[in-house]
Amino acid sequence: MKTNNLKQKFITIFDTEPEHVFFSPGRINLIGEHTDYNGGHVFPCAISIGTYGVYAARTDDMVRMYSANIPERGMVEFDINNLAYDKKAGWTNYPKGMLNELAKRGAKFSHGFDLYINGNLPDGAGLSSSASIELLMGIIAKRGFELEIDQLELVKLGQKVENDYIGVNSGIMDQFAIGMGKKDQAIFLDTNTMEYSYVPIKLGDNVIVIMNTNKRRELQDSKYNERRAECEEALSRLQTKLKIKNLGDLTESEFDEAAYLINDEVLLKRARHAVFENQRTIRATKALAANNLDLFGSLVTASHVSLHFDYGVTGHELDILAETAWKQEGVLGARMTGAGFGGCAIAIVNRKNVAAFEKNVGKAYQEAIGYKADFYIAEITDGPCELKD
Repeated sequence: MKTNNLKQKFITIFDTEPEHVFFSPGRINLIGEHTDYNGGHVFPCAISIGTYGVYAARTDDMVRMYSANIPERGMVEFDINNLAYDKKAGWTNYPKGMLNELAKRGAKFSHGFDLYINGNLPDGAGLSSSASIELLMGIIAKRGFELEIDQLELVKLGQKVENDYIGVNSGIMDQFAIGMGKKDQAIFLDTNTMEYSYVPIKLGDNVIVIMNTNKRRELQDSKYNERRAECEEALSRLQTKLKIKNLGDLTESEFDEAAYLINDEVLLKRARHAVFENQRTIRATKALAANNLDLFGSLVTASHVSLHFDYGVTGHELDILAETAWKQEGVLGARMTGAGFGGCAIAIVNRKNVAAFEKNVGKAYQEAIGYKADFYIAEITDGPCELKD
């Protein structure tokens, strides 16, 4: 989106001049799903579709927010000194929650502000629009109120918004991928230690295609918290004999040898996914670094199979996309990305096969589901930033 167009929209809505324009990306996770809250590794990257924010300070304590993506909600207003969660506030609870966490950390807000939001992330697609808004608010607050806070601290506050303010028991991957994103690089993150490194994404003649089911996914309404509780119970049973802090501490063979302690079919499958997916992610990162794209693609596909059969989070729509993608010419691998239960999948596709891929997968999806899927090429980008004219 052009900054001038965004500024003009701001003027139309708020009848005042804007001061700054910001952008916060969305994210995809290449591999390492549902491992972040199990102390494992993830391998996400920031993408060039995300959330734009246009900001202007006010002279009073009023905050006014407007989203071009939800125009029917109109202007949402609240006092900068009253940041309590309000169910009726809808989407604005995400930026408000970020302000609340900053205030708890000691930030002083000396004035209100007007904020115009316009995102091009598909609604409810699982590309992490909530984390995108949280980190957008973080960089806006840092600039608008001259806060001394580093990017990693903003990332951690974004997770606290989800966990403590919104009530979703999520890990830190989404906020980390967005807040720490780098152009053309993915982040290999150990969520147990917070150690991370950047890995260049060199796919040769291949590109990453995002496949959107167009089935909305609401984390709070999904079985996300249920899956986390199942993993915690499995971990608790393993800890009766093993000195481990997280499922991510185990190798495949260590898990196999101790699996009898779990003694429950469902819990065993959930834990097995967390352990095996973590090891897959480590291997996939090494494969990519070694330019072994075939192995990388195979591990991406194996991730989806595990998410389907062991973790039970894919659902019919995501399975149709992934399973149809596997059959197409020029595809190295495909899997769901994000929490599941709808949202998006990704495929690694040879550039010359993309048009045929989208046509064939789109046709199969429409016939099976009854409505269309959307496709985008994922461009890997930097984290949140202020945009200049």
